[in-house]
Amino acid sequence: MIIKTDIRKGAYFDSVTLMRVGKQLSSLDGVADAAIVMGTEANKGILKSSGLLTTDLAKAADADLLIAVKARDAKAADAAMKTVTELLKKSSAPAEGSAAEARPTSLDGAVQVVPGANMAVISVAGRYAGALAMQCLRKGLHVMLFSDNVPIEQEIALKQFAKKQGLLVMGPDCGTAIINGVPLAFANVVRRGGIGVVAAAGTGLQEVTTLISNAGGGISQAIGTGGRDVKKDVGGIMFVEAMKALADDADTKVILLVSKPPDKKVLAAINRCARSIRKPVVSFLIGAPVKGGPTTLEEAALTAVELERGGRAENAFRQLADRDRDLRITARREALTRGRKQKYIRGLFSGGTFCAEAQILLGDMLTGLHSNAPTGKAVKLKNSLKSVQHSFVDLGEDEFTVGRPHPMIDFSLRNKRILEEASDPETAVILLDVVLGYGSNMDPAAELAPVIRKAARTKSVVCSVTGTDADPQNRGAVAKALTDAGAIVTPSNAAACRLAGEIVKGLER
Repeated sequence: MIIKTDIRKGAYFDSVTLMRVGKQLSSLDGVADAAIVMGTEANKGILKSSGLLTTDLAKAADADLLIAVKARDAKAADAAMKTVTELLKKSSAPAEGSAAEARPTSLDGAVQVVPGANMAVISVAGRYAGALAMQCLRKGLHVMLFSDNVPIEQEIALKQFAKKQGLLVMGPDCGTAIINGVPLAFANVVRRGGIGVVAAAGTGLQEVTTLISNAGGGISQAIGTGGRDVKKDVGGIMFVEAMKALADDADTKVILLVSKPPDKKVLAAINRCARSIRKPVVSFLIGAPVKGGPTTLEEAALTAVELERGGRAENAFRQLADRDRDLRITARREALTRGRKQKYIRGLFSGGTFCAEAQILLGDMLTGLHSNAPTGKAVKLKNSLKSVQHSFVDLGEDEFTVGRPHPMIDFSLRNKRILEEASDPETAVILLDVVLGYGSNMDPAAELAPVIRKAARTKSVVCSVTGTDADPQNRGAVAKALTDAGAIVTPSNAAACRLAGEIVKGLER
């Protein structure tokens, strides 16, 4: 094998374009592996773990485009490099007929094209996003701020201004919302109904809305706030304002709150607001459980469904207790297929909320938990690319996504990690989440099934599939394809975590 590299100074392409070109390169005849990424330190670390980092690439700057090809011989490597240039040139060319399409080039132009608009969705580089969001607020528009890397001071100023104007700012880094039945960004096709959701957790919002829909319930509004909203600096400004908005919404009968670990003062403010609302409020704030309340996203979702129907929360808990008994039977059977040296769970998550929920749930079952985004009893991994004991890696953290598509779109990094974990003799369970819906990978089964099939020969592969049958990918079809590949597919992340934990406990016994 030969490795050929190239550095293109100051060349910029969006991460989705680079993902597509990288896939095309890897599929060329004679090419064993290929990568085309921006020169961030995180990307260099990934190249190093793949055996593609050369001395020249290691010296490149963040703004440089790095190209690396591992091929069977020099001829195949040279052909791949020539193809890179052609593919990048093609990606930069305007689409046929696009010149004739009228597109506004400013906010004022956009408002003129859609004069009745009352909300703006912003997805530009973080250094420009805050100023643009303020312009939208001054025009009386609610804002969904998809962009990340917005300074915390700007976020606070935007939300304080919006609160005074009676407007909502969803974000920065708000990846999911469903407004008036319309899925925005990474969101799913769900039933309409009487449950309103406020979430400072994107995949958490996706999980509860899809579980509600799959259980026959429906969503009135699902408002994302961005994860930093519930931290000390921002103070939960928009989380509380969104709660008040749903309290005043005639179509919302039950309010469901979802969040990654909130600051203590923010938690107190959320609880004060919840007590003032004269509607049922179900709360699942990771790391801040309510006594007698839900302990998982799944319990929270099914509790909300029961309350919307006029039922009792105990009905949801009883239903899940029956299901968990079945999980334990499956776990005992699965443990019998594993070897004596196999003892660890390796969780590879595209959703940060799922990674956090896994650590909380499994922290009550196991010891020796590690993560690149630790919560609960887990300790921080020294190297996010190398697992230690039970490891839970959030591949959506900034260290992996700067200059790369989100792992819900690009499966290449996780697929490599799956095969690496499968080669470790101490790995017993590979734990995965698969998130469907708009914005996500449109054919997850086609990319995951081949690597799951290889890993499942010697490991237990357990995965949840977040989505509905109405999603573009069709949850039922994806679940069947992954099951056929050898995975054990569960209806929720909580179920997958509990099953993984029970398998390992069975091995310990």
